[in-house]
Amino acid sequence: MSSSKPPYPPPARRAPPGGRLLSRAPSNAARAGKAAPAGVRHGLARVLSKAGVCSRTEAARRVLDGRVSVDGKVVRDPEFPVIAGRQQVLLDGLLLAAPRRLYLALNKPRGLVTTVQDEQGRDTVYQCFEGAGLPWMAPVGRLDKASEGLLFFSNDPEWAARLTEPSTGPLKTYRVQVDAVPGAAVLERMQVGIDDEGERLAAHSVQLLRHGERTAWLEVVLDEGRNRHIRRLLKALGLEVLRLMRVAIGPVQLGELGKGQWRELSQAELNALQAASKTAHVSASD
Repeated sequence: MSSSKPPYPPPARRAPPGGRLLSRAPSNAARAGKAAPAGVRHGLARVLSKAGVCSRTEAARRVLDGRVSVDGKVVRDPEFPVIAGRQQVLLDGLLLAAPRRLYLALNKPRGLVTTVQDEQGRDTVYQCFEGAGLPWMAPVGRLDKASEGLLFFSNDPEWAARLTEPSTGPLKTYRVQVDAVPGAAVLERMQVGIDDEGERLAAHSVQLLRHGERTAWLEVVLDEGRNRHIRRLLKALGLEVLRLMRVAIGPVQLGELGKGQWRELSQAELNALQAASKTAHVSASD
């Protein structure tokens, strides 16, 4: 597949692939004949974001720029309360519609930061999507600049939230090269955990895969991922990470996906992820 950066924001009055903005607003008569579902009020920027149009930060910008109207009136308050599905929300004169949800797997190369725009001007993961014509997509979780491997992207915020929530998300598997050969006591301590900067850092499981005279490869499985979790845990135990690669998220494997390449997740993988999210933490507590 091609690697290319999606347009941020997408051009006004243009429907990107996947059908974010479908049509001109219907007439009042047409709307009157349709039953309005009950709903909960959310801020306008959140409604745009949950519709898969853009990030909440970008949505707030568009609202402030006067590009969004609610029931025929331009609203410039990103927190303006809206009941999605009951009130008519237009962006650039186009009616919001249910998007085609996309779920992608990327093999993130080292050297890229996991963000849409980097304040320091560094290359981001979005350069892997350049020219692909994709709608807005958000990373599901993170990998730091020096790390590589499997990273999901989606325009389905609720799905992303389930995967990144420690109580519901699947286990994540990493291959880690370190600058020494750890003994059994160190591997056990990794699973017991340590306190670092007010946070408890521990591995769900650890296995020594292979080693030479001076370095070793570990398989580390996490049931939650804090900022630089593995690097901080190993550093506290006297080990430096030479290379860190995520090779699986739940049952989804990185496999032979090339560096910087991406693919859509299959329905079978989505189903397996859902099942893994329900069982991973039950097993962990047995």
